[in-house]
Amino acid sequence: MSAFSFVDHLLNFALPALFVALVVAFVSRFTLPRRPSAPAFWRQVALNSAVGLLALEAGLLLFGRDGKMLTYAALVVGCGTCQWWMSRAFRR
Repeated sequence: MSAFSFVDHLLNFALPALFVALVVAFVSRFTLPRRPSAPAFWRQVALNSAVGLLALEAGLLLFGRDGKMLTYAALVVGCGTCQWWMSRAFRR
């Protein structure tokens, strides 16, 4: 496998987690109450991305392949739960 193919596979594996993290953090600005002590937008995206990548890696290890719908469901639930936790944990 060439270096270009490796990077392409790696990005295609990680981009769903980044996309869901961006969407969840953006939508939470309009749906969850604003807290003065809430983390910055980029920190929310980073934490949601990390949780999403963990869910994708767990699905890859559990099922032996990428792209199962149960893995993507775990990605969405994990990012949503993380965002909800951030909105509750950083309130005054």
